[in-house]
Amino acid sequence: MTEREYDLVVVGAGPAGMAAALQGHKLGLKTCVLDEQPGVGGQIHRGIDRDLTKAFGSDDPDARRGAGLVAEFQASDIDYSPETIVWHLDPDGRMAVMRGDETEVIKYRHIILATGSIERPMPVPGWTLPGVMTAGAAQATLKSAGIVPSGRIALCGTGPLLYLAAAQLVEAGADVRILVDTQQSGRLRAALPALPAALTAPDYLLRGIPLLRAPANAGVEVVRSVSGLKINGDERAQSVSWDAGGKTRTEDVDWVLLHQGVVPNINLQQAAGCDISWNERQHCWQPVLDDWGVTSQPKISVAGDSGGILGGEAAQHLGKIAALGAAMKLDCLSPAAATEQAAPAHRSLRRLKAIRPFLDILYMPGREYRMADQATLACRCEEVTGGEVRSAIQSGCAGIYQIKMYTRCGMGPCQGRMCGLTIAEMVADETGKPFSEVGEFRQRTPVKPVPLTALAKLPDAFSDMEIGDQVSEKPATAEKVA
Repeated sequence: MTEREYDLVVVGAGPAGMAAALQGHKLGLKTCVLDEQPGVGGQIHRGIDRDLTKAFGSDDPDARRGAGLVAEFQASDIDYSPETIVWHLDPDGRMAVMRGDETEVIKYRHIILATGSIERPMPVPGWTLPGVMTAGAAQATLKSAGIVPSGRIALCGTGPLLYLAAAQLVEAGADVRILVDTQQSGRLRAALPALPAALTAPDYLLRGIPLLRAPANAGVEVVRSVSGLKINGDERAQSVSWDAGGKTRTEDVDWVLLHQGVVPNINLQQAAGCDISWNERQHCWQPVLDDWGVTSQPKISVAGDSGGILGGEAAQHLGKIAALGAAMKLDCLSPAAATEQAAPAHRSLRRLKAIRPFLDILYMPGREYRMADQATLACRCEEVTGGEVRSAIQSGCAGIYQIKMYTRCGMGPCQGRMCGLTIAEMVADETGKPFSEVGEFRQRTPVKPVPLTALAKLPDAFSDMEIGDQVSEKPATAEKVA
């Protein structure tokens, strides 16, 4: 088994991870970047270094900024390991990773987790049928391979990224028939108090207006303020139906793409024992961080959307700040020098943060789309319905771990990554308890499914590792589980 040592390890090669690695490298830190994907860029800049993305609207300010960052990273001599799964992280400075069939131990003096975000689950009736996927998954396939679903497509949910995915798919030649927006009526009124602060970043708002108009301008029908969304079909998705204006409508489609915002990807933070808190405005869990992105574990920092949803431009600034903070922790940079160098990034962040309350309130997913109804699966791995979850709560299960023991929710290969928010929402809704009392599913080693051979190859130094539920007889990937 090989073993490497670094001053700074960065997990994730999106905008936050690349910016953090470049900053750490410039400061003289021996730096390594690990990423599960075959190429750099993360979800937002995936494939931007190839001509492929030019076919669906990469020529915009965000894309140009991303292309510049990718080019700078690729021109550096930073040690970069793509297609590498981090499946164990000790807060004392060691980690286990797997690339192909090879397991490797890496020692670090400081680590920055820039693992980005994941799409919020949307457990509507029919969401587990073949032919249903997230809009982000379709977007990733388009960016990485230039492939779009063949057949009639409906996009359902809410948020700016739903409209972005629709626009990109249309430009790539996909047959997008309809966009069903589940945004609740009255959300704009609720968000208006936050608008004055958002107007301090007018360029950000103005960039969004053409995006929201793009699907309709391309001939895609847009239906807003719907309720009762469900996906119909026997062997696979065949249609989508919803209620609007007192009437029920059904649209025949071949594919349904769901999206209702993103939430921080906190799997590694949880597994390493970092403190987590509930963000009421964004309605999700996120790590507790100081001004430099350092968690409750002093050797672990977080940058980008994995620390709270702020977007790709903000992620780049947060990556730089986290690297400066890491250098300060490692006594490679004085506090005064770190503060001076981080000042421009902090100024830009203040402007970008000002718009978030407006967007978070405006696009908060409706209550009915955050929870599973009686017959709909809440936990896909263990096939537990919303009715079974509520029955367990009514029987006296008052916390998320009692639900786990009673129903097996969160005990499958994903360890609650897919159902955790849904179950927490249902417990809070049924009991009236705050989310801080409901709790969240905490990930355990191995964070991602790994073969038994990966454990067998570990050195004796890892003999005290607490093993969770994700040991498999053959290699598996997060994509296969999801």
